[in-house]
Amino acid sequence: MAEPLPMPDVECLHADAHLLVLHKPAGLLCVPGRGPDKQDCLSARAQQRWPDALVVHRLDQGTSGLVLMARSPTVQRALGDAFATRQIDKRYHAVVRGQPVAPEGDGGWGLIDLPLIADWPRRPLQKVCWEHGKPSQTRWRVLRPDAATGGTLLELQPLTGRSHQLRLHLASIGHPILGDALYADPASQAAAPRLLLHATALRYVHPVTGQALHIVQPPAFAPDVRPTVSVEAVTDASIA
Repeated sequence: MAEPLPMPDVECLHADAHLLVLHKPAGLLCVPGRGPDKQDCLSARAQQRWPDALVVHRLDQGTSGLVLMARSPTVQRALGDAFATRQIDKRYHAVVRGQPVAPEGDGGWGLIDLPLIADWPRRPLQKVCWEHGKPSQTRWRVLRPDAATGGTLLELQPLTGRSHQLRLHLASIGHPILGDALYADPASQAAAPRLLLHATALRYVHPVTGQALHIVQPPAFAPDVRPTVSVEAVTDASIA
C-alpha cells in the first residue's frame, strides 16, 4: 500500500508541553470527514508534527482562525470544561450585509438572544425555535464599514457555543455574513469568495501553569486588527 502524501504544515501561534494554539485556514476541516477525500484536516496536520495533539473544540469548515488543541487527555478535559463553563473568552470578526445600527450604552455592544435547535429535515442547518431551542446568545458591536464589500465589519463574542450560532444569529437579524452558503441570501453569498468569519482572539487561563494567555490573529479580510500574543501570571483561574 502506498504511503500517504505528507500534509501541508500548520501555522502555530503558541506551543508548550501541554497545549497548542493553531490557525485553521478557511476551507479546511477541523477533524476528518467521511471518505478518503476528507482526511486532510487541521487535527491530522497537527498530529503529523505533534503526535499527542488532541481536539478540544472545532470551527466550521468555512471559518478561519484560532483553534486550541491539548497535548494530553487531562488538559483536553480541563480545556473542555473551561469552554463549557465560559472561562474561555472567544472573539470573532465577520463582515455582514448592510449597516447594523449600534445600540446605545454598554460600549456599543448589542445582544442577540435567540434559542437554536437542529433543523432535522434540513441537516446540517440549524433554526430558531422558541419552544425547543437551546439558549443561545451572541454579543456584537460595529467596528467600521467595509469598503471592499459595502458591508460592515463586526466584532462578535459568543456567550454560548451552539452549532452555526454566529451565522444563524446574524442572518436572523437581517445581516447575514457575506459568503455564507448556508444562511445568507444569494446576493450576500455572492458578495465574497469565502465565508467572511474568523476566530480572531482567545483569552484563557492555562490549565497547568495558571498563566493568562491572550492570543489575537487578524483575519485576512481585516488586516488592520492588531496581532497579539501575551502571557501574564494570574492568581484567579477565571476570565471575565
